[in-house]
Amino acid sequence: MNRVYPGRQALAIPYEIEKDKIKKRYHIGYIAGVFDLYHLGHLNMFRRAKELCDYLIVGVVSDAGVRHFKNAEPYVPFEERIDLVRACRYVDEAVEIPFFFRGTVEAFEKYHFDVQFSGSDYTDNPGWSEMKKYLNAHGAEMVFFPYTKQTSSTKLKRLIDKGLL
Repeated sequence: MNRVYPGRQALAIPYEIEKDKIKKRYHIGYIAGVFDLYHLGHLNMFRRAKELCDYLIVGVVSDAGVRHFKNAEPYVPFEERIDLVRACRYVDEAVEIPFFFRGTVEAFEKYHFDVQFSGSDYTDNPGWSEMKKYLNAHGAEMVFFPYTKQTSSTKLKRLIDKGLL
């Protein structure tokens, strides 16, 4: 299977894992999100994902994508959001999710990951259930991490809009 695509010069990392390293459950992991108002919940998800995979790719939704799909204006511009994600030590590669992107199917075709991680707030979402079935049919998995209830971008935005933060 060819895992080289425009923008990537070679495989993320070779499949051979050094003898002194602990073998992780997955080789390549993928997370997609807006990551507006970067907070502890985002960091926790990246940390948990990296504990399970050798190489973690994080897709960051473009500003146009946020406007179109979430019907909202991001508080933090795309370039700053992707720089924050890229700076996280648990993230091996941060990539743009362009406006025209088809979601999990296209991400899987492009990155050939073994697992997609998401927050548990999407566990019962019918669209995510379909994507989980698609991944399972193609030899990959979907793993949901517990949602960080004490901090979320939505809560932070509400406080900002009310002038409380």
